[in-house]
Amino acid sequence: MPTSGVKPNAHRGTIKYANGTILNIDRHDGAQVVMRIECPPLATHARAGSFVHLQCDDELAMRRPMSVMRASPRDGWFDMLFKVHGHGTARLANRQVGDVVSVLGPIGRPFRAKDYRPRPLLIGGGVGIPPMIFLAESMRSLRPQVEPLVLMGSEVPFPFRARPSQIMLPGLPADTIAAMPLLDDWGIASRLASTQGYAGCFDGLVTELARQIVENSPERGDFEIFACGPTPMLRAVQSLALALGIPAQLSLEEFMACAVGGCAGCTVRVNTPAGPAMKRVCVDGPVFEAEQIVFPG
Repeated sequence: MPTSGVKPNAHRGTIKYANGTILNIDRHDGAQVVMRIECPPLATHARAGSFVHLQCDDELAMRRPMSVMRASPRDGWFDMLFKVHGHGTARLANRQVGDVVSVLGPIGRPFRAKDYRPRPLLIGGGVGIPPMIFLAESMRSLRPQVEPLVLMGSEVPFPFRARPSQIMLPGLPADTIAAMPLLDDWGIASRLASTQGYAGCFDGLVTELARQIVENSPERGDFEIFACGPTPMLRAVQSLALALGIPAQLSLEEFMACAVGGCAGCTVRVNTPAGPAMKRVCVDGPVFEAEQIVFPG
């Protein structure tokens, strides 16, 4: 069986071209899959907000971008969560433990993980949840005195078995108690939101939950928002941050072809000191300051 390894002269900067071995596959409701891949070159350099460009199947030339959910430089693996949505991800979901996959990465500008305010508010929607888990773990290791709050929203069952949180939070509805067990075990507060009536979840959009938390806090100026999710959610986060005067970093989701800046197929409009400009989400992002982004329409 081939082992994980970098092909020589096939990377630019920190982007590696490597083979990875699938170590574990967990399949969840809502066609969601959590996959662990052994790939030391990727695990060593991955940062919260970066992503990998993965070949779903040997017969499919086009790769798919996948956010990194966790990474262990020591053990050489990384985790990713994806939802089956089309031919490529369906092929990937049918791979087996021990299969070898071709990976490019880590790619992209990650979240700024220093010089942020003392109350980071991490907001993840759907397949935008993984970077928030990675970021929360990174914050916990880099600045133990900081207490991030992770909010997750989903309209399909969450890819984990939620449980009542052991970490109490003031200013929330009494029945909003559902949390991600992994984060709770780390001592990191989390809460879940959905409009589907899941037990213990906030009944509404995750951005509505975020607004309640910030507006009910006497220390509003201590918050900084970090978010990843579908465009409507990010647009709402941008509006919330601007209205409340809170800095925010947003990780954008865009369709990608090359994912290394060559095709310019994932460009978005941003405001810069020199005026409006088109930036590539893959290498200029995917993380941008919220106030810079000009969303379509």
